[in-house]
Amino acid sequence: MRENTSSISCLLGVAVFGFASVAALADPPGPAMSAAAKPSAAKATPSDAQLIASAESAAPANVGKHATIVTMEANGKMRTIRKGTNNFTCMPDNPATPGPDPMCMDAAAMEWVHAYVSHATPPAKVGFMYMLAGGTDASNTDPYASKPTASNHWIKTGPHVMIVGADASFYDAYPKSADPDTSVPYVMWAGTAYQHLMAPVKSTTAPPSPPSAATAK
Repeated sequence: MRENTSSISCLLGVAVFGFASVAALADPPGPAMSAAAKPSAAKATPSDAQLIASAESAAPANVGKHATIVTMEANGKMRTIRKGTNNFTCMPDNPATPGPDPMCMDAAAMEWVHAYVSHATPPAKVGFMYMLAGGTDASNTDPYASKPTASNHWIKTGPHVMIVGADASFYDAYPKSADPDTSVPYVMWAGTAYQHLMAPVKSTTAPPSPPSAATAK
């Protein structure tokens, strides 16, 4: 679990995972994490109950309520808020990104993310991720792009699930356009070691509202 927690630390500490929250996992944060990657000190600090509600909103209720919940503290350290009893780990929305992006992943997907942030070859294991509250936007062609350019095919994503680590032939069955129709399943980062299926879904539950100064503790 220590290795998995390290992966999440990288994931939350860099600028954009909307998978894109994953799309800016390029390099682990240094000892002095940039101000842009940290929650603003001016914002109210959410309570554990609010963090749990945000993290659980990434997945179906029966998954989220039994998952391990982790979050990144203001000092860049990871903290386990709640130990789970299933195979999933969920994290709350990253306040440094522009859109809601809580996420929940199984153990195989955690290994895939670890390979991604390490610039390593992903394991040949099929992993599954939920982002039912939505996702921060990202490049559909460049796994390590941190901002839109004229050539990196930046796209907008909504609530979705992801299948990672599958055989290449699996992804061949889905559209691989650089500028995909995001209302149907499509392959993100096609042709790279980190290609994965993005499957849009309709969220039945609105993500929790950001904590206010009056309610946060």
